Amino acid sequence: MTSAGAPNCLIVTGMPGAGKSTVTRLVAERLPRSARLDGDELNRMIVSGFVWALGEPADEAARQVELLHRNLCTLANNFADAGFTPLIDAMVPSREKLDFFLELLTARRILFVVLAPGIEACRYRNTIRDPRDRFDFDGYEALDADMRRQFGDVGWWFDTAALTPDETADRIVREADRRALVS
Repeated sequence: MTSAGAPNCLIVTGMPGAGKSTVTRLVAERLPRSARLDGDELNRMIVSGFVWALGEPADEAARQVELLHRNLCTLANNFADAGFTPLIDAMVPSREKLDFFLELLTARRILFVVLAPGIEACRYRNTIRDPRDRFDFDGYEALDADMRRQFGDVGWWFDTAALTPDETADRIVREADRRALVS
């Protein structure tokens, strides 16, 4: 997952329960020099005043999402400059948000993977998570339709429903360079 010796930046997104955290960890373990940047973990750095992305007040939620994305990109740039492949694990719900990442990661070759195991798989996977990691969410249908409409054929829409996390990670390592490039 490098281009002419320079590390790519891999952004992995998908609906809650798609497997972003598990898969990015496994992909990172398979690379010789990598850094996994988890949006949820970065959000937990806010000790007081945190507003969930869909929370209220909406303007503060939007401001904190932008801060999160800026911080993820800054860290990704720093790791890439040091020769590490950054793997960003974040919910990127729209083309506008993806374009924001692309703007901040301009010096990078960006690979974009949408884990898309299907709504029922996401719902099920979310129910079997540790209760602290569950995401109370009932907007799967709308989110799936919106992401498909906004992203179209951008990056790699990867149906992982029939794959184990290890099989998914192996395929990303093997195929992302040619399937996930964002131009």
